[in-house]
Amino acid sequence: MLRRLLALLLTVWALGFAGFAAFQPQPAPIAKADGIIVLTGGEGRIARGLDLLRDGVAPRLLISGVDPEVKPGELAAEYKMSAALLACCITLGYESVDTRSNARESAQWIKRHGLHRVRLVTSDWHMRRAAWELRQTIPADVELTEDAVPTRPSLGILFAEYSKFVLRRLWHIGKG
Repeated sequence: MLRRLLALLLTVWALGFAGFAAFQPQPAPIAKADGIIVLTGGEGRIARGLDLLRDGVAPRLLISGVDPEVKPGELAAEYKMSAALLACCITLGYESVDTRSNARESAQWIKRHGLHRVRLVTSDWHMRRAAWELRQTIPADVELTEDAVPTRPSLGILFAEYSKFVLRRLWHIGKG
């Protein structure tokens, strides 16, 4: 009986992983928002957020998870941001160190600015967990658009992210 249960659980997990790996989130169509949130940690994320800001998709941008050693001027130089754009429209979030704290930092920023339509930018493989974590911290009436940056993740990255996603959801169910 125990073997069958373990086999069933392994099969469900494997099928879930196959779907997770095969059907990655995609970039979202361009639509106006009140703010853009970019989670650091992957190639193309900050550039995507800045392009959206420069294109007028939203008037403000939060870059969550900035390393405390990164200075605003260094970031501006690397991404060719003007000092005026950085000063008026970009918040550098230094408080978060993982996806859960990204969500808390982002929720505080959303509340502080009274935002109702927010665009979340992160890597395709990270989007499901990041969006889920953010939805746990923001009011239900905040509209969240998931804008995934396409990548070519390794099987190891997908395996780790799927495992984190499933375990986090199970932990939340068990807690609630």
